[in-house]
Amino acid sequence: MKRKIVICMGSSCFARGNEENLRVIEDFLKSNNLQADVLLSGRCCAGLCAEGPNLIIDETTYSHVSKEALIDILNREFLANK
Repeated sequence: MKRKIVICMGSSCFARGNEENLRVIEDFLKSNNLQADVLLSGRCCAGLCAEGPNLIIDETTYSHVSKEALIDILNREFLANK
């Protein structure tokens, strides 16, 4: 079963950092050969604009995601159990 990452691409989240976060996720998946195992998609708005930038990994929502926090989240979610 593929894991899922859904990144909010609403204007608030996009302006607060998800534009850069999208590139970080794409680079992470590529550099760790996870592209075939993870479905990356965007959504127009997660409805949590004041909490942005937001993303969802499987069923877990992450808010206030900075680039530095995102790298830690991705490592924990996808590499910790390898």
